[in-house]
Amino acid sequence: MSIGPAIRRHRDRRAPLAALVAAGAAVCLAAGSGVGLATTGPPPVATWHPGCADGCPSVAASPRPQGPPTRVRVPRIGVDSALTVLGLDRAGALVPPADFDTAGWYGGGPAPGDTGPAVLAGHLDSRRGPAVFARLDELRSGDRVQVWRDGQWLSFRVTGSLRTRKDQFPTATVYGPTPGPELRLVTCGGDFDRRRGHYRDNVVVFAVLDG
Repeated sequence: MSIGPAIRRHRDRRAPLAALVAAGAAVCLAAGSGVGLATTGPPPVATWHPGCADGCPSVAASPRPQGPPTRVRVPRIGVDSALTVLGLDRAGALVPPADFDTAGWYGGGPAPGDTGPAVLAGHLDSRRGPAVFARLDELRSGDRVQVWRDGQWLSFRVTGSLRTRKDQFPTATVYGPTPGPELRLVTCGGDFDRRRGHYRDNVVVFAVLDG
């Protein structure tokens, strides 16, 4: 299942966020396996107080979280899930979580807490009933999304959501550059097209890092 143009591989693994237009369709009823990925980063850097001359005391900048996110909680809708790391298949489509009750993070893009739109995707349902992101469309501005990364909970605040037809997906709005750390939570929505075997719409929730 897919929406929009086919995704193609990109030489920069962190660049093809626009390709995730197809992610929502893939995470509804198709099963797949995640791709493991660990990340590392530079140590904290020393900064100087403005206006100080030589010998002024240095202050360590707040270190960015390191490594992949491993859990997501969304209290309003009862989500408390481990996070599997998602990759792309040979056609360039996002491989959805293998478990319908587990959400995933697209490891080829920003991680939650890093600058840019980190993408979390999850199934809407399965043949057995509701899946991990079944109630995603209930989130409202001000609701909290928490992501566990590098031994701490990162708290994000929901700023809005949208439901869009898959063939009219607003790529730039959802996956374009952001000035700071943000989240995009993606699943399916709307009516189920039995002939094609997938939902007609995507639900996307937007959130920004608190503090």
